[in-house]
Parts: sequence; C-alpha cells; structure tokens
Amino acid sequence: MQNAFVERNNGSLRKELLDAYLFFSLAEVRAMAEAWQRDCNNSRPHQALGFVPPLDYL
Repeated sequence: MQNAFVERNNGSLRKELLDAYLFFSLAEVRAMAEAWQRDCNNSRPHQALGFVPPLDYL
C-alpha cells in the first residue's frame, strides 16, 4: 500500500512541476521541488485527511 502513495506523489510532482517548467540547472529543480513539497504538506488540502493540510492534521 505504501508504494501507491509514493507513486501518487511522484505522478503529481511530474505533472505539476517537472512537465510544466523548463529548468536550467539541477539546483533550480531541487529548489522548486522542495517548495512544491512544502506547499503540499503545509497548505494543500488532502482528501484522505478530511480536506485539511497534513501540517494542520497533526
């Protein structure tokens, strides 16, 4: 079951970030990926958590 969650995250990362932008350096990819992950964890509501962000759920 854990693999399904990881694959969902990877698919969202690819669709929303990697396929949407043209990057010019690995550092730029890392910085934007970290920002994307922070947004997912801190402000984006998740259906499985009753439509609250994970940080608020804790």
